[in-house]
Amino acid sequence: QVQLVESGGGLVQAGGSLRLSCAASGMFFSFNDMGWYRQAPGKQRELVASITLVSVTNYADSGKGRFTISRDNPKNRVYLQMGGLNPADTAVYSCNALHSPIGWGQGTQVPVSS
Repeated sequence: QVQLVESGGGLVQAGGSLRLSCAASGMFFSFNDMGWYRQAPGKQRELVASITLVSVTNYADSGKGRFTISRDNPKNRVYLQMGGLNPADTAVYSCNALHSPIGWGQGTQVPVSS
């Protein structure tokens, strides 16, 4: 059974930074490229950053230059460092496989105040 546990969210002022963390089941993490996704109120979930098994990264335009995704393979963790946050970044952030995501965790809320 896949387990994904996100943490690190919280209220932040515009211009601030946060580091999100995701702990994933060992086997799931070891065989998957991973992504950070977000879902803003009333909107569909979108991919904001991804990282392959060999740490090749890619970013949606919304996060380029502000977000950094990384992974720690021995610890089965993936991180999202976010800077220059603005109210448009307000969302629930979740991690999952980049390809065929399954078993969503609860996510971590990131409200950004203006």
